[in-house]
Amino acid sequence: METKHIHISDYTYELPDERIAKFPIAQRDHSKLLVYRRGEVSEDIFFHLPDYLPSGALMVFNNTKVIQARIHFRKETGALIEVFLLEPAAPTDYELMFQTRNHCEWYCLVGNLKKWKEGSLSRSLQVNGVELNLRATRLGEHGTGQHIAFDWDNGNVSFAEILDAVGELPIPPYLNRETQESDKTTYQTVYSKIKGSVAAPTAGLHFTPQVLADLDAHGIDREELTLHVGAGTFKPVKSEEIGGHEMHSEYISVRKQTLEKLLRHHASAIAVGTTSVRTLESLYYIGVKLEQNPLLTEEEFHVHQWEPYQLAADQEIPAEKAIQNILDYMQRNELNTLHTSTQIIIAPGYQYKIVKMLVTNFHQPQSTLLLLVSAFVRGDWRKIYDYALAHDFRFLSYGDSSLLIPGE
Repeated sequence: METKHIHISDYTYELPDERIAKFPIAQRDHSKLLVYRRGEVSEDIFFHLPDYLPSGALMVFNNTKVIQARIHFRKETGALIEVFLLEPAAPTDYELMFQTRNHCEWYCLVGNLKKWKEGSLSRSLQVNGVELNLRATRLGEHGTGQHIAFDWDNGNVSFAEILDAVGELPIPPYLNRETQESDKTTYQTVYSKIKGSVAAPTAGLHFTPQVLADLDAHGIDREELTLHVGAGTFKPVKSEEIGGHEMHSEYISVRKQTLEKLLRHHASAIAVGTTSVRTLESLYYIGVKLEQNPLLTEEEFHVHQWEPYQLAADQEIPAEKAIQNILDYMQRNELNTLHTSTQIIIAPGYQYKIVKMLVTNFHQPQSTLLLLVSAFVRGDWRKIYDYALAHDFRFLSYGDSSLLIPGE
């Protein structure tokens, strides 16, 4: 069956609320680990993960950092308005955005929008002992959200400092609880570096400095890339067939040295999390585009949702050639980092090009993430999820982990 005609109702399972982990366990690397190897399922503890991986393999992590993306304003009437930052509008570059002074613009979701008919919202705050005023102004609609300008009256304070002072960490909606101070630590990976996500790449939450050191001791090569996770990651598939679901676009950046290392590993990798998967697999299609037209610009690298499924057999190239094409492009244009975006949907029918093993948590029923897992284990997802449900595994963001190794 053609991928677009997949019925999302075929990817559901019963997930009782008590199986959703509301908080992480005390020691991140003591979570349970389900191991799926060529159709066989077993379980272990996460800190034993390095024992299951082949020496000399390359493991790829997403080093994005979750930002405190929720800002609350109270109107004079008493109404509480929540402004949820989705993606930068001006400047569009994440790094530049967090350094801005006095003014910036974001695309946002607004809670209680009907109470914000006109005018600006403002609130006072303190940064480093200095009082300042933050103002939000609606500039118009943008997709399902709003285009909002932020202004503040102190040129010595960056937008990053403002978020640290008043922003709240956006934990997943299905946790059904308020953000707590502990989430600021537990909802970040220990290797998070680049600010920009509104949700954590949760497969990485299990890693500790000890597990990373153990990977090194086992001869596992490590490399990082960046995909900023958008709120769309929680967007349920509402259409009957997945062809009616529009994937959100996510910003990715990959360093030249990461691509060079990937090439040394014959364009094969163990991905930590679905976001690393989406980035690595998108690289293949960027390489294919460059094969067809080496003069493309970075804006034209964007991987569209259905692109992988429209590629004719005679347009396919080896994964190593795809990565080499990107490196050649970067060499010609004197680039150290590739910046682009992806909308890729990975669902049954998709043929993986680069990712050979996957570390991931347990995902929501009828989600695009469950489709990605099903494609990876060639439809065998139910065996994995039935085992996890029968053996007291904890589900979703703060839940347990799995290592998936499909057959050759």
